[in-house]
Amino acid sequence: MQAILSVTLPFFALVLCGYLAARSGVLAESAIPGLNGFVLFFALPCMLFRFGMNTPVLELLDPVVLGLYAVCALLIVGLSLWLTLSDRVRLKDAAFGALVAAFPNTGFMGVPLLVALLGPAAAAPVICTILADLFLTSSLCIGLARAHDAGAGNARRAALQALRGALSNPLPWAIALGAMASITGLRPPGPLDTVIRMLADAASPVALFTIGAVLWRAGQHAHSRTPPELYLPVAGIKLLLHPALVFGLGLLAQKLGLGLSDFQLLVLTLAAALPSASNVSLLAERYGADNGRVARIIMASTTLAFVSFSGLAWLFGIGARS
Repeated sequence: MQAILSVTLPFFALVLCGYLAARSGVLAESAIPGLNGFVLFFALPCMLFRFGMNTPVLELLDPVVLGLYAVCALLIVGLSLWLTLSDRVRLKDAAFGALVAAFPNTGFMGVPLLVALLGPAAAAPVICTILADLFLTSSLCIGLARAHDAGAGNARRAALQALRGALSNPLPWAIALGAMASITGLRPPGPLDTVIRMLADAASPVALFTIGAVLWRAGQHAHSRTPPELYLPVAGIKLLLHPALVFGLGLLAQKLGLGLSDFQLLVLTLAAALPSASNVSLLAERYGADNGRVARIIMASTTLAFVSFSGLAWLFGIGARS
């Protein structure tokens, strides 16, 4: 456990630093979107490009890993909607609640954390989860949320609009460029490679700091107070049920001989155990959902994940392996 905490504690401490910096005013609220933009459009794409460039493409786009994770995401979305949709939680709010239940913070937190815990080989399965969540989970949930306003007949159009939004995200394009570099063997020239490496090195600390700042901002822009019974169960689905489902279906896939390695299953399970993606609060605010509820789910999952994620890693014996 000491070996695990030596890795996880600094990561969650940087999230806390970002939260406290924003709360105390050291980091101005007006600077948070710029910080988020630096991570999303510069640092994180460079990090994913470098991992993609140095990973065999068949590992980067493993169909078994993608299929397993996608099925689990759909099941979590469906279960979350079934459990939370009510007179108190309308479809739009239930859809965004389902999104934070199924969408872990793999981009800003998961890639650097799991690589630090398990080594560079962990990057490929985590990148698979990013692709599944960007194109499937988020498109589905945003489509459902927009269908609430547009009417059930326009759900397909809303989902297609959400998919186009995913295509405007720089992360899948960075992964695609990395995959092309892996296939062709081409590498950026020396000075450009140095710039990419410097931006990639900045991704982890700045992204974690940004998570904390975004969480504080989300709380400030919450339009309502949410009772614990409307957000804590969703945080529990994210931190406990999601990884349990991935692990259980992964074991079933192995019994069926689908070619899922123990290491891939470990990475996928730990990725599912990460807290909810912090940027979903910005999406909820943009689409007029109950961002107070979404922000509290993300805050609860991020706070509790320090214990639950570290405990799960300990159960898997990661500290003993390192």
